[in-house]
Order: sequence, then structure tokens, then C-alpha cells
Amino acid sequence: MPGEETVLSFEEFPYVGLAKTYCLDYQVPDSACTATAYLSGVKANLGTEGVNGYVGYGDCLASADPANHVNSVARWFQLAGRKSGLITTSRVTHASPGPLYAHSSHRDWESDTDILLAGEDPNICPDIASQLIDNAAGQGMSVIMGGGRGKFVPNNVNDISGSPGQRSDGRNLVNEWLAQKSGDGVFVSNKVGLDAVDTSNTEYLMGLFGYSHLQHNLDKPASQPSLAEMTEAAIKVLDNANGYFLFVENGHIDTAHHMTTAVKALDETAEFAKAVEKALELTDSEDTLIVVTSDHSHTMTLNGYQHRGHDVFGFGDVGDDGKPYASLSYANGPAAFKQDPVTGDRYDLTNDDLSDKDYMYPSYVPTFMETHAGDDVAVFCKGPWAHLCTGVIEQNLIPHIVAYAACVGEGRTSCDCSSHPSHSTSAAPSTTPEV
Repeated sequence: MPGEETVLSFEEFPYVGLAKTYCLDYQVPDSACTATAYLSGVKANLGTEGVNGYVGYGDCLASADPANHVNSVARWFQLAGRKSGLITTSRVTHASPGPLYAHSSHRDWESDTDILLAGEDPNICPDIASQLIDNAAGQGMSVIMGGGRGKFVPNNVNDISGSPGQRSDGRNLVNEWLAQKSGDGVFVSNKVGLDAVDTSNTEYLMGLFGYSHLQHNLDKPASQPSLAEMTEAAIKVLDNANGYFLFVENGHIDTAHHMTTAVKALDETAEFAKAVEKALELTDSEDTLIVVTSDHSHTMTLNGYQHRGHDVFGFGDVGDDGKPYASLSYANGPAAFKQDPVTGDRYDLTNDDLSDKDYMYPSYVPTFMETHAGDDVAVFCKGPWAHLCTGVIEQNLIPHIVAYAACVGEGRTSCDCSSHPSHSTSAAPSTTPEV
């Protein structure tokens, strides 16, 4: 089918809404404050995660105050006696998964060394990796998969990649995690190891498949599992009669956009859709709510007057200066530095291979990296109580919808009203445990 008519797996979900993504203090957000919103139900300040608005960016003392901590929906599930897990193609300590288990005033304080370099004390404001091991929410995670081994290994020990770890405190957090699980935990570092996991008899699974972020799909080695493969393994470990919560992120949609490598960004979106499709195959929409959304938008746009079926990785049209322009372009980014070496005019794209996976698409304003944008983002929902996702909503409503559907958390839930005369059993099931 032509691209205009093709649909991704989640585009067939019956309910769609829009979420407003601003931080408390910024119009255009970052991934830390937005992840805090859609995972913990409160808006936060730029660069902070797992904390409320009383914590400013880099305010170590404020982030150390438990009164400023907010629990994530994963923790709500844990407190209800249900399993939880996280998957990402980024470091598991990165800005989006971090708010699931950590409380930090600075998204980049992923290891104790990062905090020391900032002139702060990791004994006062613990690093994010250590919180995954030490905090109750982190310890309660049944599945942890992604990248970031360097944040878990001491700097006097070489990681399996051959590079020294990044921790200054001498802690090997992987070994600590295994000791914590007392024989019930399985650690894997590559696809072969993941494929060998007996998911039906595994209580805890940690897979760290890269020293830092995982490789983009178009670059990844055979030793790195795909997002869909990680999703399948996670669901099989988590699946039980009591229900579970699973967070699945393709952080490389974001990283590719930041470098204006649109081919990779769209490929990663397709990879994410495959993970959603796998989740649909392994679950039942009668008792499983699936929510697909984004933390924020980017500045990429599709422009020009191309005919139907036109290759989106091609030229849109010819500008008034007689030079072609790309169908895809960005408002800002590193490629804006390109100009004709002789005249200084707009660079001529004629001989460029726009289909190359590493091609940096043109942008208007020169920036080191492309920035986020402030658009509302789509929220696609399928399953019990999915209709609550409709309309234009605040982003921090999303976890409350999840909690309402799954009967977890401290607020009112669907279980509270399941016996009301106006609600039939089919319309308001007493338990909708899986999300």
C-alpha cells in the first residue's frame, strides 16, 4: 500500500486523544519532566524526574526530601501486589525510564561520578542507577531491559565491552542486584542470553545489552535483541493471573530526531510499532489496557506539494532559488550549518543521498542538536476504559487513567463503581489488571 494509506499497529486503536506536554516551568519540555507526568501523575520542572514542582533543576537538597518524591504507576502496581517491568532502547537510567523508580533533581545524574562532577554529594542525592537497586520501586521491578551497563560498573573494572565502568564508589550494581534476588534473578547481556531465558520459570530478569544506549535498529549487531523481542520476553515473565504493568520505550526515535537523521527516526517508529504488535499478540484486549503515546514532539515537518506515493525520503519540490528542498526538514538542528562553500548560499541537495540512514536532513536554525517541540502528542488506547483517553488532556492524567482501569493507586478506581446499578459487568469489569 502507498505510505499515505499504511497504518501502524497502534493507529488501529479505537480511541485517540491529545496530551499537552509542557513542564511546570517550560513551554517546550524535556523527557524527564514529561515522563514524570505520564508515569507519576504530576507535572514537574524541566530536567527533574520522580519529584514534584518544589524541586528545581539541580536542587540536590530539595530532591533529597521524601516529601517532594512522587511514586510512579509502576510503584502503584507493586503496592497492589502486582508485577512491573521496564524496557527501553536507551540506558535504563535515562530520562524516560528513570521516573519509574528514581527521584532526582537532575536527569543526567545517572551514576555517582556524574554527581561528583557536578560538585554535589551522591550520599545526599543518590544517583539514578543506585536508586534502581536501592529504592523499593527499583527492587520491585520484575523486568529491567535496555542499555547502560557503564552506570552500574565501578571504574576500576572493565565492562564486558572492554571499557571501564563509570562508578567512583566501587559498587558493582549488577552483582548487587543478583545478590538481592537470592538466586531468583537472571542477568543477560546479549540476544543469545535472552533467547536462552526460561521465561516461565524466571522471577526477575535484567538485561543490559549495551555499555550506553543500545544501537539504532539500522546499526545494531546481531547480538542485540530487537525491541519486539525484549517485549515478548518481558510479557512472558510478567504474565500472571494477578496482572502487571510494563513500560516499553523506543528512545531512539528521539535520539535520531536530535541528529536530524530522519531515516533512522522513522525506522525506529516502525520498530516501536512492531513491539506494540507483539504486545497485542500476547495479550487479550478484554483484560489488557494498552496506551501508546509520546513524551513530546520534535521539529520535523513534511512539506511541499508532492504527488501521492512520493518517497518521503526524497525532494519535496524546488525553491525560489532554483535548488531542491527535502520533503522532510527540521526547524533547527546541526544540518543548518551546511551552505555552499563558494557563494555561502543555501546548500544544493541535488547530489545528496537522502535515503542514507545517516543523512542529516536540513534544518533552519543552527543548533548543536535539534530541539524538542511543544505540540500536543497523540494518545492511542485499546482495552478496558480506553475511552478515557479521548479529548485534549493534560499529560499527567495518563497514569491516573491507567490506575483507574487497573484498580491500583490511592484514588478512585473502576473497581469502586463496578457494582453501581448504572454499570454493567461488561462496561466496568471489576478487575482490569494488565497494562
